[in-house]
Amino acid sequence: MNFLKKLIVADKNFYKRVLTLAIPIALQSLITIGVNMLDTIMVGRLGETELSATSLANQFISIYHIFCMGIGMGASVLVSRYWGMKETEPEKAALALKKTVCIMLRICVSLAAVFALLTLFIPDLIMGTYVDASKEGAMDIIRLGTIYFKYSIITYFFLGLSLVCTIVLRSVGQVKLPLFVSIGAFFVNLGANYSFIFGKFGMPRMEIAGAAIGTLIARVFEAGIICGYLLFVDKKIAFRVKHLFIKTGDLIGEYIRISIPVLVSDAILAFGNNSVAMVIGRLGTTFVAANAITSVTQQMSSVLIQGVSQAGSIVTGQTLGQGEKQKAQDQGYGFLGFGIGLGAVSALFIMAVSGSIIRSYNVSPETSGVAAQLMAAICIIVLFQSTNSIMTKGVLRGGGDTKILMLADNVFLWVLSIPMGIVAGLVLHLPAFWIYIALKFDQIAKAVWCVLRLRSGKWIKKITVGKV
Repeated sequence: MNFLKKLIVADKNFYKRVLTLAIPIALQSLITIGVNMLDTIMVGRLGETELSATSLANQFISIYHIFCMGIGMGASVLVSRYWGMKETEPEKAALALKKTVCIMLRICVSLAAVFALLTLFIPDLIMGTYVDASKEGAMDIIRLGTIYFKYSIITYFFLGLSLVCTIVLRSVGQVKLPLFVSIGAFFVNLGANYSFIFGKFGMPRMEIAGAAIGTLIARVFEAGIICGYLLFVDKKIAFRVKHLFIKTGDLIGEYIRISIPVLVSDAILAFGNNSVAMVIGRLGTTFVAANAITSVTQQMSSVLIQGVSQAGSIVTGQTLGQGEKQKAQDQGYGFLGFGIGLGAVSALFIMAVSGSIIRSYNVSPETSGVAAQLMAAICIIVLFQSTNSIMTKGVLRGGGDTKILMLADNVFLWVLSIPMGIVAGLVLHLPAFWIYIALKFDQIAKAVWCVLRLRSGKWIKKITVGKV
């Protein structure tokens, strides 16, 4: 009974603060997912092979996306803590903020160059890792995926910069601008995709290549405004072009200790998730197409969860930056309550909309049946995913507990989910429902673990600011 009471925070300002951050972040995520859903539906009109090729190509691009999330969220841990220190150590905090952003941007651009080169020189090899070449239609999927990659090469730079800059702006409470920019990018992407995929408004009909071009145009629009604001307008972090060349050696050690485990964790998770995609890819075109349909719905159902997760990291970091450890611990239980409640709401949402979503796609009855099984499995998984996401990616990460999280994330994925998924799908050939449960079993195990970690109090770590 006492544990249940802890899940409700008495301070109403806590909920106001969380929702002020979480709702704009969630709306921005919803818009981004809406863009992806429109892409999927438009490409789906071309056929299941085109849908599968685009979905699998984006699995590789999502590795970079997750890397950038790791870079940005790792930096966010430091930025939030330093922002919380602004009243007690203003000069040290201000300089540490700029150095953190500088290191983050340097890593992001370097990583974008690596992914661009891989996509340029070995696109067919990349696509080949996601499909079984012996299966019918596999070579067509590889060919179409290679075309999609050809027009996505420079997208990495704009995607990465807009993403990491958005995350650091959120860390100091600036959540409205990224939301408005995402709304604009949504309409830019919609118009560009419609024009280039189907050859409308005088544009050539480019089909799958048109989807890549539409995404690129939207990313350029988004990065131009977000990065322009950070470099020339923002007064909170006050980071300018000249700060790209400042010396950051004294903060590298702290950045590596706190931020790099987040990057490594998310990077290995990205490879793990792509290993899951490889398992799915070998289950056939039907399963791949069904998964592409359901993944968008799952993302839509969890946007508020992701918003609260990021709010959890920001609020926890700022609270600890102000030196209030007990308050951060109490707030941690409040975020746990958020996770349980939002998981239930998300499951109900998926149950309500799954049928309509599946019917909106031009797919075979067999694919629709597999998609329905996957939707049912997602309803169960999201209950646990909500809790562990808000705790691990929010509260525990905001407390600086990044090394332990790196270990936990990857042990649960590589020791449980991937082996169980391989056995369920490729050895036992179980129904789609059980294959998906097996592939996502790490979400269940991690939900239990993160509650135990929160109760221990060992997740709160000390962070330094380097030299002034």
